[in-house]
Amino acid sequence: MNADILLQTLASGVLIGLIYALVAIGLTMIFGVMDIVNFAHGEFLMLGMYSAFWLFALYSLDPMLTLPLTVLMLFAFGVILYKAVISRITNAPMLSQIFTTFGIMYLLRGVAQFLWKPDYRTIPNSSVSGSVNFLGLQLGEPQLVAGLGAVLVTGVIWYFLNHTRLGAALEATASDKDAARLMGIDSHKMFALAWGIAAGCAGAAGGLLATFFPIFPDVGATFILLAFVVVNLGGFGSVTGAFIAGILVGVIEVMGGLLVGPQYKMAVVLLLFLGVLMFRPQGLLGKA
Repeated sequence: MNADILLQTLASGVLIGLIYALVAIGLTMIFGVMDIVNFAHGEFLMLGMYSAFWLFALYSLDPMLTLPLTVLMLFAFGVILYKAVISRITNAPMLSQIFTTFGIMYLLRGVAQFLWKPDYRTIPNSSVSGSVNFLGLQLGEPQLVAGLGAVLVTGVIWYFLNHTRLGAALEATASDKDAARLMGIDSHKMFALAWGIAAGCAGAAGGLLATFFPIFPDVGATFILLAFVVVNLGGFGSVTGAFIAGILVGVIEVMGGLLVGPQYKMAVVLLLFLGVLMFRPQGLLGKA
């Protein structure tokens, strides 16, 4: 193995890690604000991918062009889901919350199989295809655009949380919802906002992935396990931690596949994850 192969693999790991980070940021935001683990988050990603696919198949609209619309549709879906279902279990026991999000996961997956069949679908000839040469590295253009899109969306989320009044209200609710309520912050509006942003992030990831990844009803399951690893590794509730951990998991996954074997790449990720849990169970940037 020479340095070129190592650098090529490293770049691939960073690009796929950025997508993992974007998926995980929505997941960690919901947990940070509401202490609810959303097992249906992978299905938000699936809906984002199908949204991009059907807008392309029915109206010949490129996924890059429809990405803002996909994000808005998923944002609205997240808010509606919160108001219709999740708002009824905010004070319920944790087991009730877990079974509810599990039920939503299987419901969305089943509806997708019923409406769109379990066939694998792809988007051919999107505006991003082929590969580009960057500093001597051959990078897939869809993967490169998806990685840059993930950085952009993550940057917008970070700016929103740290430099806007609404973001500050969301952070205050995440820190102490009772104290935030005494300061006049409507916690239910903040919860709905968190679900909307989380679903929008998953929709963005889905729209970006749809340009190079097969689309099928169970596709969310492919990413949700890694998303949970990323969230736990970065620290539950930490957006910055999820971003760093996403890149770390992507790099470790592809490097494990190169050095140990493709069939063991997930095992390498999970071994590292278990190691972090043993020595720093709150995650890299989580609070003890």
